[in-house]
Amino acid sequence: MAGRIVLNIGKTIKKVVEKKGSSWWYTPHMAAASRAIANRIPLVDIVVQVRDARKWTRYLEEQRYVCCEVNSHNKESIKGFLNLLQSEVKELKRNGQSSHTTTVMLVGIPNSGKSALANALHQIGRISAEEKGRLKHAAVSPNPGETKEISSFKIASHPNIFVLDTPGVLPPDIIDDEVCSKLALTGAIADSLVGELKLAQYFLAILSTSEEYKKWVKLPRIKTKILTGDQQGNYSTVSEGKMGPKKHVPDHTQDSIVNDVRRTLFETVSSFSENLEDGENFAELYKLHLMGLHKAFQVVPGIGIGEDVDHIVSRKLLNLYRTGRLGHYTLDQLPSTFN
Repeated sequence: MAGRIVLNIGKTIKKVVEKKGSSWWYTPHMAAASRAIANRIPLVDIVVQVRDARKWTRYLEEQRYVCCEVNSHNKESIKGFLNLLQSEVKELKRNGQSSHTTTVMLVGIPNSGKSALANALHQIGRISAEEKGRLKHAAVSPNPGETKEISSFKIASHPNIFVLDTPGVLPPDIIDDEVCSKLALTGAIADSLVGELKLAQYFLAILSTSEEYKKWVKLPRIKTKILTGDQQGNYSTVSEGKMGPKKHVPDHTQDSIVNDVRRTLFETVSSFSENLEDGENFAELYKLHLMGLHKAFQVVPGIGIGEDVDHIVSRKLLNLYRTGRLGHYTLDQLPSTFN
C-alpha cells in the first residue's frame, strides 16, 4: 500500500513543478547557494555531508566513508563528533594539509539538521574551549529553506576550527516519484505542496508494516480522557488560579502525550488483522488511526471544523515522526549485498 501512496505523492509533486516551472523545484536561491558552496569547497579542509543515515552507518563505513552517528540534542554525542573532527584535523596537520585555522563545511538537502548541528557544535565547542563572548545561532525551523546564506561558527581552539552552515540544496532536475515522496515525508520540501494528510497517510503506511510499533507493547494502556473541545479542535483542561479558571491546551511533544500516541498506534495496528496491501483495508485502518490520534493528541472535532481536525492531527504526527519521537525508519532499502 505504501508503494501506491509513494507514486501518488510523487506524481503530485511533478504536476506542481510542471505547472509552476522548474524554478519552483530548484529555486534561484538554491541555484545561488549551490554556486556559493561549489566556490567555497576548494577553500575548506573537511566537507561533512549531513544525512538521515540511521541504519546505513555500517554500510557507509564499508564504502570507506568516515561516518559518525550524531544527535544534535545530546551533549555526549556532540562531544564525540567534535573529538572525531579534531582527530581528523590533527591528521591533516601531520600531513601538512591544514593551516592554523581549519574549516569544516556542512552540506546536505533542506531540513536535514545542518543548522541544529552547527548550533550544537558551536555551543559545546566554545564551552569546552572555555571561550567567552556571545554565542551565535543559526536559524532552525521545521520548514525547509530557512538558511539563506553560508554562516561561520567557531567550534574549537588550539587549533582553531570553524564550521560552515550552508543552505540546503536539491538536485537541479526533478527526480523519480519515490525520491520525491521521501523528500516530502522527511520535510525537505514544503508540506503544502502535497498536503499534510497525504504525508501522514504515507507515514502510517510505513509504520503499520514495520516492526517499530511492536516496541511499544509494554506501554500502559490508555485511559479514556473526558475533556472539552474548543472551536480549534483542541482538548483543554481547566485549572483554578487566583484569576479564576484557566484553560490549557497541552503540548503534543510532552512525554505523556507522546506515549499515548505510541500506545494508540500500537493498539490500532495490533488489533487490525486485514491484508494491508488491499487499498480498501488500508483506508479503513487509516480512519481508525485518525480516530485514535484525535484522543491521543487531545484534539476533538469542533462545530464546522470538518477536515481541519485531521490536518491538526497530521501536522502533529509528522512533527513527532521527523523529530524521532515515533521511532527510527529507514526509507531507503540497503543494497542486497549488505549483510
